[in-house]
Amino acid sequence: MALTSGTKIGPYEIQSPLGAGGMGEVYRARDTRLDRTVAIKILLAHLSSHAEAKQRFEREARAISSLNHPHICTLYDVGHQDGTDYLVMEFLEGETLADRLRKGPLPPQQVLKCGIEIGEGLERAHRTGVVHRDLKPGNIMLTRSGAKLMDFGLAKATPPITPPSSGLSMTQSTPVDADPLTTQGAIVGTFQYMSPEQVEAKKPIPAAIFSPSAPSSMRW
Repeated sequence: MALTSGTKIGPYEIQSPLGAGGMGEVYRARDTRLDRTVAIKILLAHLSSHAEAKQRFEREARAISSLNHPHICTLYDVGHQDGTDYLVMEFLEGETLADRLRKGPLPPQQVLKCGIEIGEGLERAHRTGVVHRDLKPGNIMLTRSGAKLMDFGLAKATPPITPPSSGLSMTQSTPVDADPLTTQGAIVGTFQYMSPEQVEAKKPIPAAIFSPSAPSSMRW
């Protein structure tokens, strides 16, 4: 059941709906303590008693909280009230890349700028040991301050990537499956933006390199 304007969840007052997905609903809300606008993501009511769904929700919070980057949506808070699990994130004013593309192609300069910014955000995530696994135009928000990467609900933990002392290549130890919620051989993500490796449920890093190029190819 959708939350109505004025509903209180902890110190947050719901203002209006922003969107919904398979696992959660997102609302614009006001932090009554700091008097600031935030986005609050609510785990759908029928999933609140589903252990795997709750673990995925918590995993998204852990993934975002481990990252601090100007081109990744910031997590402010997590909470649970009266059977409702929620994440509180920065409110992003703008439009998704998907919405922008419906209006027509982007100028080459904007394509380049957006690609660089999202690439920088992904680099931070990969260095921290987080692979997004669902990079697509709908998960990229275009704001006045630049592009922001959102929705880490399918993120996978891997060993952090560390830059070598010399040379241009980056190395990574053999990935450790730190994701007990993903069944062996399961395919996750959005099909049209998956790499061949991701479709075949192979190692995540090639998929993470391929994914930014798929949304980029649609921006022209």
